Amino acid sequence: MTDQIIFYALALLLIFAGSMVITVRNPVHAALFLVLAFFTSAAIWLLLEAEFLAIALVLVYVGAVMVLFLFVMMMLDINLAPLREGFARYLPVGGLVALLMMFAMGLVVGPRYFGSERFPVPARHAADYSNTKELGSVLYTDYVYPFEIAAAILLVAIVAAIALTLRRRPHIKAQKPQLQVAVRREDRIRLVKMTSEKKGSP
Repeated sequence: MTDQIIFYALALLLIFAGSMVITVRNPVHAALFLVLAFFTSAAIWLLLEAEFLAIALVLVYVGAVMVLFLFVMMMLDINLAPLREGFARYLPVGGLVALLMMFAMGLVVGPRYFGSERFPVPARHAADYSNTKELGSVLYTDYVYPFEIAAAILLVAIVAAIALTLRRRPHIKAQKPQLQVAVRREDRIRLVKMTSEKKGSP
């Protein structure tokens, strides 16, 4: 009973945070509400005894991605006036799309397919149960080939992104470290000897 109360409280808080992310006008406030949504999702995963996923969500998304978003938004100094112009005009269309999405999610994740009759409440594990150990054993035994294929695809994507970023563009100025290291003092500095002058001299 206590777990259900905690779950529904966290679920309501998650719905509130998610709705504030898409309705608040200030992008910094939206990012902070998204951080609250991540923390709430991590707490729900803790209730499901998925400690590794909860910690990974907090460390990766809250600790890295959202901090990067906040730095970028604060450095760009986004003008909020253009963002507010089309809000009222597109509100009916956005509301209709939101209702359609909620209806579709209700059909997919409703009690017909994900009810307690089809999926009973899982049994509680002992205190020495390790979610990380179980996840690692399944990942490197049953799903080792999909895991390796996903790693190779991500590696190819990283190499492609670096290659697209570092391709030569004639209109963009870039630094050349090999030329900077080879610079000598004689090439950049010219010493000029001149006689000193006294104050008051013609």
